[in-house]
Amino acid sequence: MPEPFPFELVAPERLLFSGPVEAVIVPSVEGDMTVLAHHAPVMAVLKPGLITVEEGGRAQQIFVRGGFADIRPDGLTILAEHAVPREELSPAMLDIAIQDAQEDVDDATTDQQRTVALQRLGQLREVRGVLNV
Repeated sequence: MPEPFPFELVAPERLLFSGPVEAVIVPSVEGDMTVLAHHAPVMAVLKPGLITVEEGGRAQQIFVRGGFADIRPDGLTILAEHAVPREELSPAMLDIAIQDAQEDVDDATTDQQRTVALQRLGQLREVRGVLNV
């Protein structure tokens, strides 16, 4: 069994998780990362997706829509723009997020804004397809 380490997941509306875990799979813009105890220090930007938390032999998933992961040898802290446990995620919530992302694409005034908005829209559509909701 992997060595436990401290993990916190914080969103503006609430603290979603705080406690020891064996592993966390983090959806970063550079690819999914599995974080274990004593991980090398990394600061990662999150993409929309599911965080998988392995704790006490069971796994739970939490949907995040952006944010940052501060990975350190002594623990992991995620500051999410928005987060909701997988069991609370509804098709309507994803529809709203996709609609907001599409509006960001439509409202973009620079190529950079449009590129970022299109990337986010694509990521949200990908999440919707993977979750089949």
